[in-house]
Amino acid sequence: MFSSGQLIFAVLFIIFFVAAISFTYRKDKKLHKKNYTGVKWVLISFIVFIIILFLIKNFLKN
Repeated sequence: MFSSGQLIFAVLFIIFFVAAISFTYRKDKKLHKKNYTGVKWVLISFIVFIIILFLIKNFLKN
């Protein structure tokens, strides 16, 4: 399916990509805490909204 070169490239790409994302996140951690304080409430509200839509759908189906 994949050649050995493609598999090696994929593994190295994933390793370096995760390392770069981790390094960048650690570098900007203070800035994220300052600018995104209320994001968890938006996420919770979105999840609750999706659950409510799902419940309404199942309620109206029966």
